[in-house]
Amino acid sequence: MDVDDAPSTPGKWKMEKPHHRHHPRLLLPRWHHSYPVPKLVFWSFFALALFIALFLLSPRSSAPARISDSFASSSSSSGVRRAALQMPPWGGPAWEKRVRSSARVRRNPGGASVLVTGAAGFVGMHVAAALKRRGDGVLGLDNFNGYYDPSLKRARQALLDRAGVFVVEGDINDGALLRKLFDVVPFTHVVHLAAQAGVRHALVDPASYVHSNVAGLVSVLEAAKDADPQPAIVWASSSSVYGLNSRVPFSEADRTDRPASLYAATKKAGEEIAHVYNHIYGLSITGLRFFTVYGPWGRPDMAYFFFTRDILRGKPVSIFEGPDHATVARDFTYIDDIVKGCLAALDHAGKSTGSGGKKRGPAPLRIYNLGNTSPVPVTKLVSILERLVKVKAVRKFVKMPRNGDVQFTHANITFAQKELGYHPTTSLHTGLKKFVRWYLEYYSISLSKNDSKGRSISS
Repeated sequence: MDVDDAPSTPGKWKMEKPHHRHHPRLLLPRWHHSYPVPKLVFWSFFALALFIALFLLSPRSSAPARISDSFASSSSSSGVRRAALQMPPWGGPAWEKRVRSSARVRRNPGGASVLVTGAAGFVGMHVAAALKRRGDGVLGLDNFNGYYDPSLKRARQALLDRAGVFVVEGDINDGALLRKLFDVVPFTHVVHLAAQAGVRHALVDPASYVHSNVAGLVSVLEAAKDADPQPAIVWASSSSVYGLNSRVPFSEADRTDRPASLYAATKKAGEEIAHVYNHIYGLSITGLRFFTVYGPWGRPDMAYFFFTRDILRGKPVSIFEGPDHATVARDFTYIDDIVKGCLAALDHAGKSTGSGGKKRGPAPLRIYNLGNTSPVPVTKLVSILERLVKVKAVRKFVKMPRNGDVQFTHANITFAQKELGYHPTTSLHTGLKKFVRWYLEYYSISLSKNDSKGRSISS
């Protein structure tokens, strides 16, 4: 279910000057004039000839242009040279000091130093904040892409900044940046939550899912396996991997080889890639299959979020139906319960057994469902939102399109309960109440402006 090679530290560089080992006299032409040639004229002519020769024989590309192709963004030659002179948006003593400060363990003896990717995302922000509150060292990483309103991500970043968590702006596919972060901080753990989310968006931009969810995961695992010491990895898979599985509730032992969406396929590919890095390099890897996470600071592309917006605006709410008007249901899981599961997975991750890319023994490889175990029909979700915002929804029932969505999800969390002590406690009504309170405050909406049918609201 749907729920980012430069110099490691920018420094100065110099173009190398050509070295000529021949003595100038050996290059002098033999003059056979009957009259003396003034030395000034001769040397002027020689200098001009040498300059022309060097210009014609030298390579057309300049040294600065070879520093990094990633800096060359202009098609014109002058644009290439200007771009090549730019330094990456990270690095330097002040930047490194801030990175170390954020990742330093403070109030938790024996605590973890954690890199959280996707830290400006919904789950990432909550996990990073929870780790910081308990005294762990936390550094965030996010590329602030435009999949949904980046201003919401910036607001999450500001919240983390006030909590003492520095969010580095960068992409998980930037290998140089990842290597630099691991050089500056000996992370004990990585919570890898950065990904291209959403089932439907894959129909529009499929390449972004491969770039982020497959290549991005490999990039993170590459940096981790080369680190010394190697960190333990906790990463977000998805309940979407169950795809066309019809057995309920979904168990970790069920088939996951029939994905219904490209998003699900990339997450399943991630699980197989994790197995490879565990097997070859001794990385401790824990995968978490999230089930429809919701709550304050959530993603605007999720149904509960845009249902709330559309109900308040008096716009029709499209409710999917299965074949023969069958109910569509989801195992909605409140963000606080998901965070508890993430932290428990980190605490029980076990150590990686390799160092510098070399495996020294077997390491843990596990995967857990994190859900609420109580599937709720989408129609009930709408009814709860109606009561909370005090506006009657305009319901529009539509046939579920063939876009990768599945009709239902239902988590079996027995394994997570046994291994992690995971016990979700938040009901959908309680969780939605907290979400609506946040939504109204964040978008500065007063319910007193609405009539009972929701005809006068705007946000």
